[in-house]
Amino acid sequence: MATAYWDREGQEAETAAPATSFWKAGHMPTLIAAFLYFDLAFMVWVLLGPLAPMIAKTLMLTPAEKGLMVATPTLAGALLRVVNGLLVDRIGPKRSGAISQIIVIAGLFTAWAMGVNSFGGTLALGVILGFAGASFAIALPLASRWYPAEHQGKAMGLAGMGNSGTVLASLFAPMLAKLFGWNAVLGLACIPLSIVFVVYMIMAKDAPNAPAPKKMIDYFEPLKQGDAWWLMGLYSVTFGGFVGLAASLPIYFTDQFGLTPIIAGYCTAGCVFAGSLVRPMGGALADKIGGVKTLTMVLVVAALALAGVAYATTLIGALGFFVLAMLALGTGNGSVFQLVPQRFQAEIGVMTGLVGMAGGVGGFYLASSLGLAKQMTGSFAPGFLIFAGLALVALAGLTLVKAKWRATWTSGARI
Repeated sequence: MATAYWDREGQEAETAAPATSFWKAGHMPTLIAAFLYFDLAFMVWVLLGPLAPMIAKTLMLTPAEKGLMVATPTLAGALLRVVNGLLVDRIGPKRSGAISQIIVIAGLFTAWAMGVNSFGGTLALGVILGFAGASFAIALPLASRWYPAEHQGKAMGLAGMGNSGTVLASLFAPMLAKLFGWNAVLGLACIPLSIVFVVYMIMAKDAPNAPAPKKMIDYFEPLKQGDAWWLMGLYSVTFGGFVGLAASLPIYFTDQFGLTPIIAGYCTAGCVFAGSLVRPMGGALADKIGGVKTLTMVLVVAALALAGVAYATTLIGALGFFVLAMLALGTGNGSVFQLVPQRFQAEIGVMTGLVGMAGGVGGFYLASSLGLAKQMTGSFAPGFLIFAGLALVALAGLTLVKAKWRATWTSGARI
């Protein structure tokens, strides 16, 4: 069977299906570098979440302020993903990633040296951490451009498994904060970030088949097509749910069940690990049965699990529903990015940024709405129920467009 590929000018061509296995098809050092960069970037992107109970106590923040504090890096990361998507297509993913990493390391070092002493200071730090969240728009095309269509789900899934960095933040940030103070954690984070930066500069390499630079206006051409908006909407639910929960669960567990920040971090880490682990599995499953079928199952399970969380009355029950929700959402993340390069391979840099932006917006909504729900109603339940409803809306939209996608997309991979 013939397989589509794209040349340097972004023009579609055709070649015989390659016989090369996934492990030999691309550039493994770049895939590893993309994973490590993504992993550590995500670790610091959600760093305010695990630290939130202690920061809130020190600065005497309200529930709404806590929600906005942990949501700000998510929104900043969402907006900056578009910028990074543009940079990837203009100067290449490797250099774009180097610039972003330097900004994050410098910002964290400055925050540690000067101290964060106000709610406004946490928001400013959140904006800097947004550059870490925007790594999504760099790490994925850095890896993706090395792999043909039939391996996109696996390549994007493995690179994207770097969202497991959120587990590291949940496990170690509260413990280090107890030993050294939460402000010291900001400085300590610079150490692994600097090590990974050196490894990244040595191992990462831009793919030789990158599309030629375009005019600035051309980067937004995908937004004229409905498929781009559908993919963005789907990712706003799957990734938005994942990162929104990753940032908010430490607050939920401490407020809802009175857990210590360290125990809340362990619970959060368990939930986030589940979602991170299955991302490459989601990509591989989508490669095998199609992204649409995988997403259909994912959205049903996610909606039911989030609704279950809203009515959970025990810690064990809530944990069970959160793990189920994270498993579904993590699978969905890999599935969406099995579909994106099939439809927009020539614009993969900017589409990664646009779709990633939509995911960040979804995460910002979930994290901030949970804080507002708690302050206005005394319960987190309304926030969870509304997001479960959004998952069902996404499912309805997917049902409407799937026949058209299967009839018109010609990448050669399963849809």
